[in-house]
Amino acid sequence: MLKYILKRLALALFVFVVIMTICFVLIKMLPSLPPEQFGKDAQVIQLRREQLGYNKPIMEQYFIFWGQALKGNWGISESLYPMSDVWDTFVEKLPYTVAINIYSMLISVPIGLALGIFAALKKNKWQDQLISTGVMVFVSVPSFVYALLIQYVLCFKLQWFNHTIMDYTQGAFAPSTFVDMLPAVLSLSFGTIAGLTRYTRAELTEVLTNDFMLLARTKGLTKAQATVRHAMRNAMVPIFPMILGEFISIMSGSLIIEGIFGIAGVGKLYIGAVNAIPPDYNFFMLLSAFYTLIGLVAGVVIDLSYGFIDPRIRMGSRK
Repeated sequence: MLKYILKRLALALFVFVVIMTICFVLIKMLPSLPPEQFGKDAQVIQLRREQLGYNKPIMEQYFIFWGQALKGNWGISESLYPMSDVWDTFVEKLPYTVAINIYSMLISVPIGLALGIFAALKKNKWQDQLISTGVMVFVSVPSFVYALLIQYVLCFKLQWFNHTIMDYTQGAFAPSTFVDMLPAVLSLSFGTIAGLTRYTRAELTEVLTNDFMLLARTKGLTKAQATVRHAMRNAMVPIFPMILGEFISIMSGSLIIEGIFGIAGVGKLYIGAVNAIPPDYNFFMLLSAFYTLIGLVAGVVIDLSYGFIDPRIRMGSRK
């Protein structure tokens, strides 16, 4: 197990370095504004660029970049938030991304599990067919379509919510902020609920048809007892890592949803850094590292969790 963990971590680190190297090389191929165009801040911009080695060969710049990044110095924003520290702005925006995804998971996981269990227990009945049809619809439609519909119906027609968050001074986890975030949370939740429902139904249906369930019934257990004590425990082995991966990925946010509802999270920050004229290179590199790292960590934890959830599974073992 230890050997497998070290191998997975090494592979994740290798992938991270490769992706960041590609991003660094591509971003350096784009033009940048001369410092003189920043007016009174030209000297500060020039100084920061010299610290990051902008006037040196690209390979030397690459090693300078990592040396500064590992120290927490990701530079300053030149176009998106001029003269603001990139790391400080990122830390300021991160709680809103975390909040919207935590709220989405707290809604999605219980509903998805409940619908999946109910559909499995009512297999091939009208309840199962109704849930399966709804799952197909919600899985097929992108989340931004739900966002536009929710914004039109709940925010514009019914006027139950604001179109965007009106007051950021209360903090990301304030009750008033949660109310403003609710349309965005619902937009993110539909797809997760549908995916979790489909996965839970498939796993539980397969477990319910196994021979050990018949043996449990012949020993005197009721259908409910056999389902809770045996079927659910076995079905949760592949389901729980999926849920765990979703929770780990809560900081990754949703680029499109945050932009539609005007949520000042890192997703909107990423879009702004790319669309800025010229693109904000320092923000792009920091956010690219952040999203890449979150995705790799989620994948590693999901793989390792199988071995800890079920001791019968030994990751990386050979016969």
